[in-house]
Amino acid sequence: MTPRPLRVLLVEDNEVYRSTLTLLLHGRDGIEVVGEMADGNTVAAAVAELAPDVVVMDYRLPGLQGDEVTAAVLATNPGVAVVCLTAEATPEERERVLAAGASALLEKGCSTAEIVEAIRSAGAP
Repeated sequence: MTPRPLRVLLVEDNEVYRSTLTLLLHGRDGIEVVGEMADGNTVAAAVAELAPDVVVMDYRLPGLQGDEVTAAVLATNPGVAVVCLTAEATPEERERVLAAGASALLEKGCSTAEIVEAIRSAGAP
């Protein structure tokens, strides 16, 4: 029996980056993109509705920032993992998002393989 794929919710305000990431992840074995969002304000509600295993999101979003979204998601959905992506983050921002419970914080310039590995690692039982 084939294991259930990891369900991923993408949260990214840049439509081109979000669409590209969706396309890159779509064909990966063991990963299913179950939704896309452009801002941080309703991520916790979307997680409750879509039941992803992993939320992959930009650190800087309209509305709430990565550490705030991570804390909100994990407060109401403790079984969900969060992987943050950023074009740049200060050491303090990195510390805050990891302290809020994010499994990883990756640079947006990293490879697709690194993002996939972070998703799989975060979503592993």
